[in-house]
Amino acid sequence: INIANPTTGMQKKIEIDDDKKLYPLFDKRMAQEVSGDTLGDEFKGYVFRIGGGNDKQGFPMKQGVLCNHRVRLLFKKGMSCYRERRKGCRKRKSVRGCIVGQDLAVLHLVMVKKGEADIPGLTDDNKPRRLGPKRASKIRKLFGLEKKDDVRQFVVRREVKEGKKSKAPKIQRLITPQLLQRKRYFKALTRKRMEAGKEMKAAYQKRLSEYHHEQKEKRAAELQKKKAKKGNMD
Repeated sequence: INIANPTTGMQKKIEIDDDKKLYPLFDKRMAQEVSGDTLGDEFKGYVFRIGGGNDKQGFPMKQGVLCNHRVRLLFKKGMSCYRERRKGCRKRKSVRGCIVGQDLAVLHLVMVKKGEADIPGLTDDNKPRRLGPKRASKIRKLFGLEKKDDVRQFVVRREVKEGKKSKAPKIQRLITPQLLQRKRYFKALTRKRMEAGKEMKAAYQKRLSEYHHEQKEKRAAELQKKKAKKGNMD
């Protein structure tokens, strides 16, 4: 079993030979949360999420395939467990279902909740991330921040040239006063355009009705002139 701790960036691999400890994991699906009490006393109070796994021949588990055996599926670009070699190429590959079974060789677990005791090599140390997330929402998620917290103070910086300089990525989707001002400006611009369009339409309708009225009067005058001419001839 490979256990990962996203908060510290550490991973630990443990081997379990006793099937009784693994029984609660059987027939569970990927992304389901399981208690770590059955794995041993050291994992008491821990909660893990099933991230995936591989069977004895190395075929990976695929989310969405609701079975606990191997199947052959047609893969295309964008699907998990497949990397496109040529543009537009599709390939039929063997993958395992997303339900945990007895034929798995490795099971990947992700720590969701920490228990009472520390696990050496998993929770007692902290491995610094070389590259952190760029998106503001992902930085908030990583550090458990709220909306009012300043995301710019929590960006993962990396050192360049042995501690002389440090670089930080440009935060994406960061809501700043300038962004809000720009948004208000574009909104006002759109509103102004709509109002100008309404005024132009009203002016056009007014001129159109005037034109129709003028044409009507012109036709009436011509008709009267013709009638008068005809009466004079008679």
